[in-house]
Amino acid sequence: EFPVLAQETRPGVPLIYLDSGATSQKPRSVLAAERAFYERDNSNVHRGAHTLATRATEAYEAAREKVAALINAPSAREIVWTRGATEAVNLVAQSWGSTHLEPGDEIVLTVLEHHANLVPWQLAASRAGATIKYAQLNADRTNVDLAHLQSLITPRTKMVATAYVSNVLGCETPLEDIVRAARERGAPDCAVLVDACQAVPHRPVDVQALGVDFLVASGHKMCGPTGIGFLWGSGDKLEAMAPWQGGGEMIDTVTLDGTTFAAPPARFEAGTPPIAQAVALGVACDYLRGIGLETIQNYERMLAERLLDGLRAREDTLGVTIYGPGDRDVALVAFNVQGIHATDLAFFLDQEGVATRSGHHCCQPLHHALDADAGTCRASLALYNTPADVDVFLEKLDEVAAFVKAEPEDTLEGLDDGDDASLFAPLPGTSPTE
Repeated sequence: EFPVLAQETRPGVPLIYLDSGATSQKPRSVLAAERAFYERDNSNVHRGAHTLATRATEAYEAAREKVAALINAPSAREIVWTRGATEAVNLVAQSWGSTHLEPGDEIVLTVLEHHANLVPWQLAASRAGATIKYAQLNADRTNVDLAHLQSLITPRTKMVATAYVSNVLGCETPLEDIVRAARERGAPDCAVLVDACQAVPHRPVDVQALGVDFLVASGHKMCGPTGIGFLWGSGDKLEAMAPWQGGGEMIDTVTLDGTTFAAPPARFEAGTPPIAQAVALGVACDYLRGIGLETIQNYERMLAERLLDGLRAREDTLGVTIYGPGDRDVALVAFNVQGIHATDLAFFLDQEGVATRSGHHCCQPLHHALDADAGTCRASLALYNTPADVDVFLEKLDEVAAFVKAEPEDTLEGLDDGDDASLFAPLPGTSPTE
């Protein structure tokens, strides 16, 4: 079903892929859909009367319908194609922000945000002269401090942006309470944006039930291709937003005296879009819905329990520190092992075929709040993982920890004070912070 998983990372060492929080693997149906588009239907969309253009347009717009169905959007016209969640947040921060943010206005974020849902708002605040307030972690540092977040929202608050599920803590943020606070305490036109990258592939997501104004996700994290993602925005919010890029597709009429613009979603999709990727993402939505998001959620909850139980059993023996709540639906756990740098740990696990991720996971402020400035190691699973994958990971973790801790103390002799404490530097072209 997932061809990339049926390989050995080196002779006799099968791949155990535990890095789905960074990107998911793709089923054969998705790979076949993208290839089939290029082999049979390849054409530009919306501006051609020939057969290929018609087929390409129909497939492209059918994919939009499939994304809308996946998140229960009222209309497919509320789905805007983007290159990913990062571009989707930037779209809102620039387009919505240009007409809604003024000097003295406030944006409320949380300290657990991915940089993609933090840096665009810093830029928007700088352009508008607005202020950003950050909700801190709760006392046990397993989720956002809801009371603190609520206290930050005032009648000057124009935007509240938060993750649905943290890509480090694996916690589900209290969205219902956050939305209620924004509506009751914020400005009359206060909007709520949700980064749902770590939620959409793992659980049912219903934008109408959530009551938010914007939701973003990336295709490559939901069994789809890279280079494609989407913004969902409520119809009234999108209609009131100005274009953020100019060019073909997004116009109504163009004259030398000026231009009028198309209605959403075309208004925000300037130029030739990622057509094949959109079509393949639609097939990924079919794949997820075919299994059932509740089924996926329940299965991954079992994997999460197995993973957490195994790591908790090693808190005393290996010195494991687990970040995030003890009970979670998403099989994503960031952790550290006492005396072993996260990058070294991930490196040695990879020698045993186990793919994890080390660094800050694009969450430097969160790691600072966790007193984990050197980063963490993260194991993140998806619907294609098995209980056996968890067991192999735990077995290899034991072996790696025993090997590294058995190294003589003089291993670090010769290092200057300013040298990285890690025994192994990142590979060329990479960084632990990425």
